[in-house]
Amino acid sequence: MKKILLAFDGQHFSKGVFEFVKQMNKHQSVLATGISLPAVDYVELLYSYGGIPAGPIYINDAINVDDRLVKENIDRFTELCKQNGIACKIHNDFTKHVLSQVREETLFADLLVISSKSFYENLGEETQDDYVDNVLHKSECPVILVPEDYKEPANIIMAYDGSSQSVFAIKQFSYLFPEFHDKQALLVYIDKGKSDLPERANIEELISGCFPRFSIFKLKIDARKDMEQWLISNGDTLLVAGAFGRSLFSEMLKKSFIKDVLHHHKVPIFVAHK
Repeated sequence: MKKILLAFDGQHFSKGVFEFVKQMNKHQSVLATGISLPAVDYVELLYSYGGIPAGPIYINDAINVDDRLVKENIDRFTELCKQNGIACKIHNDFTKHVLSQVREETLFADLLVISSKSFYENLGEETQDDYVDNVLHKSECPVILVPEDYKEPANIIMAYDGSSQSVFAIKQFSYLFPEFHDKQALLVYIDKGKSDLPERANIEELISGCFPRFSIFKLKIDARKDMEQWLISNGDTLLVAGAFGRSLFSEMLKKSFIKDVLHHHKVPIFVAHK
């Protein structure tokens, strides 16, 4: 049984996150552990420090929790789990630093699931980016960000640049989601003027062992500005990425993909890093 963490910020319950876990449980039994994180009031945070900080600040003194809403969301989560035959637990320790709690919880989990739209959306777009970015960095297990209208993907797109991070992400996805092995898989790599993708024989051997229906696509450098539309044009798609390395693809994902595609909440993204 896989332990799946569902991270909510206390004030928001994500239908997309629960739908993802519900569908996963149909394929393989999971233990759904809801972690209810502190709901930070950004206005209070600014007043606490007497002005606008230079970067994101995560402090427990600025927590503003609506206990009634938190309880309603916890009750909703446990009732939905009961209705759908999902084993569940709740962790809601508001005394801990947000990122410390995420790191501690993910160390003992197989997968973290968060909403690309509702996760700390009350803080505004820029600050929400900081929270998501830091959660991806600090997580000790793979993370999947799902849109609110999540549907099981028909296609799996794997970002590959020859780096160990991209290979690690592909392997982690394969281990965690054997139910997706029959999907159409597309290995995408950046064309940097090379005649072929790095370690072609090895990556083909790795992927073909799990995804018999796979093909390779060379993505031109100037297509980065069209990345979102290209992904959406592939139908119900899930993207697999090894984020935050130093490669060109990783930089593209961090600077362009996370800022643009993620904001439109259309495509689920699986992220894993060492």
